[in-house]
Amino acid sequence: MGKAKQNKVVKFFKKLGPGLITGASDDDPSGIATYSQAGAQFGLSTLWTALLTYPLMAAIQGMCARIGLVTGKGLTVTLKEHYSKPLLYLMLFFSFPAITLNIGADIQGMGAVSYMICPKVPVSIFCILITGILMYIIVTFPYQKIAMILKWLCISLLLYVIVPFMVKQDWLMIARNTFFPAIKLNKDFLSILVAILGTTISPYLFFWQTTMEAEDQEHKHKRIMVDKRALSDMKTDVNSGMLFSNLVMFFMILTAGSVLFPAGIHQIDTVDQAAKALEPLAGKLTYYIFAIGVLSTGMLAIPVLAGSQSYMLAETFGWSAGLDKKFGEAKPFYISIIFSLMVGLSLDFSGVSPIKALLYTAIAYGLTAPVMIAVIMHIGNNKKIMKKHTNSKLSNFLGGLTLLLMTTAAVAMIYFLF
Repeated sequence: MGKAKQNKVVKFFKKLGPGLITGASDDDPSGIATYSQAGAQFGLSTLWTALLTYPLMAAIQGMCARIGLVTGKGLTVTLKEHYSKPLLYLMLFFSFPAITLNIGADIQGMGAVSYMICPKVPVSIFCILITGILMYIIVTFPYQKIAMILKWLCISLLLYVIVPFMVKQDWLMIARNTFFPAIKLNKDFLSILVAILGTTISPYLFFWQTTMEAEDQEHKHKRIMVDKRALSDMKTDVNSGMLFSNLVMFFMILTAGSVLFPAGIHQIDTVDQAAKALEPLAGKLTYYIFAIGVLSTGMLAIPVLAGSQSYMLAETFGWSAGLDKKFGEAKPFYISIIFSLMVGLSLDFSGVSPIKALLYTAIAYGLTAPVMIAVIMHIGNNKKIMKKHTNSKLSNFLGGLTLLLMTTAAVAMIYFLF
């Protein structure tokens, strides 16, 4: 590779930050369980959803990133300053239980796959160890180091891209299911579509993206002028992160659809079930790759989940906040992170099954997401807040399409439940 090409690659990777981390954290253990179930239950029939969700995620997360870039503030602060307090408290009310359940489900999934690798240690001990390690990293390390750790953990997701190439594939069939959607109008298929939408377009990512974009600029020790270059760099980061997220999602569905579905394994409830089912069919190496991937994605996603929740609280009540601050400088902020991790961990000892936790999470996200998308679109078009950097026609079109699909998904979810 020539020096000019090397410099281009280095420049590209320097642009990657909050968008890449946000996109990668979306493929958490609970997401892996959803994608594995989609592939196991319907084979390759849901591969096309990765093409659908990519532009939708990129549009919404792009709006959030632009809000953070232009205002220099988190989404909660913007809501607090420009909208009614009941709307803000409603968002907090629905988001907190969902985020906490998600943390609990992810810790339980990580504990389960750790037990598979080392069965002499009980799952509960692994869950406690994982929670302790996460607390230590979040409280001890400054923002830049945490961001660097999260960036490197993103690479671990590429493990899931390798797995489908370890078994024989019908690439013509894969292409057909990717580019020509096959929709089955029955309860099970529509339920999995709702689950995929709820997993990929989650409200906690909206808050995290906005806050991290604002904080990332602050940590560069300058409040940048929002010009074409800054917006272009932000778009590169967000679009790359969302593409990465959907690429990993595509290969997870492909793995389950090409390995588990043909073998007659159509029900996957947890990530450790998926790994166990893969072992006799695709070999021990695939089993370990899948398990290590789950641990890495959990270590990536849980700080994002806990961090987004704590930023929301801190921005609402005016606490000192920031992952760069020491514990003594932002006690309520860090205590709320520790508390959310402890509550998440306690779910693993309360008898709440991870599948039920994920179901409740999906319901809460599904009900909250349409409202939050509508609010984000309103902010993105509000000249008082965004000045000359309001949404483009394409952003509004994709945002409107996302709002329509998420509202339909919420209605479908309620219909299926009741």
